[in-house]
Amino acid sequence: MISTSQGRLQDRRPLSIIDIGSNSIRLVVYEGLARSPTLLFNEKMLAGLGRGIVSTGKLDPEAVTRSMEEFRRFRALSNQAGAEHMYVLATAAAREAVNGPDFIHRAEDVLKTEIRVLSGRQEAHYSALGVICGFHPANGVAGDLGGGSLELIDINGEAIGDGITLPLGGLRLQDMAKNSLAQAAKITREHLARAKLLKGGQGRAFYAVGGTWRNLARLHMEMTNYPLGVMHHYEISADSAQNFLKQVTKAEIEKVRGIEGVSKNRRSLLPYGAVVLQEIMAAMQPSKIVVSALGVREGFLYSLLDEAEKKADPLISAAEELARLRSRSVTHAHELVEWTGKAFAAFGIDETEDEARYRQAACLLADIGWRAHPEYRGKQSLNIIAHASFIGVDHPGRAFLALVGLFRHEGVFNEAVPEIRGLATPRYLERARTLAAMLRVVYLLTAAMPGVMPRLKWEPRPNGGLALVLPATLADLYGERPAGRLAQLARVTGRRLVLAVEGGPSVSVK
Repeated sequence: MISTSQGRLQDRRPLSIIDIGSNSIRLVVYEGLARSPTLLFNEKMLAGLGRGIVSTGKLDPEAVTRSMEEFRRFRALSNQAGAEHMYVLATAAAREAVNGPDFIHRAEDVLKTEIRVLSGRQEAHYSALGVICGFHPANGVAGDLGGGSLELIDINGEAIGDGITLPLGGLRLQDMAKNSLAQAAKITREHLARAKLLKGGQGRAFYAVGGTWRNLARLHMEMTNYPLGVMHHYEISADSAQNFLKQVTKAEIEKVRGIEGVSKNRRSLLPYGAVVLQEIMAAMQPSKIVVSALGVREGFLYSLLDEAEKKADPLISAAEELARLRSRSVTHAHELVEWTGKAFAAFGIDETEDEARYRQAACLLADIGWRAHPEYRGKQSLNIIAHASFIGVDHPGRAFLALVGLFRHEGVFNEAVPEIRGLATPRYLERARTLAAMLRVVYLLTAAMPGVMPRLKWEPRPNGGLALVLPATLADLYGERPAGRLAQLARVTGRRLVLAVEGGPSVSVK
């Protein structure tokens, strides 16, 4: 009897992380250690360990009791999910409270494992690694806002620069400011004056990490009617962010549109998160705010990878995993990558680095909807791709991938395109049609199975024409349907195309 379903990667060994923060405690079970981490199970409790720590110097006693009860449950859930390793990380509240060492000792007894109490420097480092893990590449300043502290650190590609930890977490700031947003702004400004690294971020991106800022971004999505509910790599221009943050800090938070999507326990901290972000923007002058769904936990996992795994492209890794799980042939998917690359070269279509990456990912994802009813394969593919937990791809790129999946099944001239089309640039929209048109040709020649594509050739013809040439041994694949699809490709690209058999017949399709 197979203990795991075929919908899971059989070579992965689950592991779990318990993250003990000042406001929340979270258990995440991952499918395995991988370049693009996949969640098997995810649960949190808003314990509020750091509430009142400014005045008492101690962890909240009621929160400590509730946490111990939850640790037993988290340990049991980790075992139930089959996690072979469990890592426990503790941050600001546990390391700073007078009764922190006693809390950690008790928690270790319950969890039956060592707890890593991260220093401020370590917390900033893992947060930076989380951003490096999630973007291709990152360039700017990352800010991880928790309940007890704010970590700021400079990132450029894989290089991690200066970092600083400040006592500006939401719970702590609320306590220090005695529930006054004006006082919170003053306190934040004074502490940020120490963060000299912010000056080096001028004109670059600010990567917002942490639940408070993610919930603020969700409110921004609601207020702007954003068509894609994916948080990672959501971008807000500097001007839009300033106007939005003013609304959050001046209006009653319960009246802000979309607030019902935020848990009641988190709502009171949103204005304080908005104040901190306002002051960071004033000090840094970033080009935009970019939301990262990855932080300390994912950064810690990233640190466990070997150097070769770290260098892997997270988007391509995730797309290949979906191809292994859901396509008819992962070998065929890889052949599509190679064949479309040659086709783009034959057509004289140039690609930037990201465009080449996105084409590769689209090819790997091209067949993941095949089990759906034919009338819904396009829509299902679009929805799966648009909302997948991909990293290393921005939202216009995600829209490109999703549209390729739609056009490949429903036709390149389909105009019933959902709102996500608005996220794709005109260049991406054109390329999505071109790539999908190529896929629609070649699927009729391969029956979605490998072995044919490496034998197909593009040959130049007079007057700028091109011929797709089948070898004589594959002459039986020649027919009206692939010729018709080639005619669609000719319309999309404006090229004169011919379907031919080596040493045999050919049909001009334009």
